[in-house]
Amino acid sequence: MGLGWVGPILGNIDRPADGAFAMKDKIHPKFHSDCKVYFRGEHVMTVGATVPEMHVEIWSGSHPFYTGQKSFVDTAGRVEKFQRKFKGDYFKKTKKK
Repeated sequence: MGLGWVGPILGNIDRPADGAFAMKDKIHPKFHSDCKVYFRGEHVMTVGATVPEMHVEIWSGSHPFYTGQKSFVDTAGRVEKFQRKFKGDYFKKTKKK
């Protein structure tokens, strides 16, 4: 099934003579078909994206769902930050007058 079925849904669309949809110039980001994905400094895969390279904290090769192993991920001290924020008398009720 071609794109012909889209016409009635979208209404009148300007199309080139060959019937294909024309993309507007200068509004789309550059697409990198060879974006390198890095995990802990190691190149793990190549994907298509709008950036030339990505640095990820978790990927399918390290995720417990795919590996079957349990692992603890604490990125940038999130647990310690939470503990500092809510320590002390934070949860005690205050008297309102």
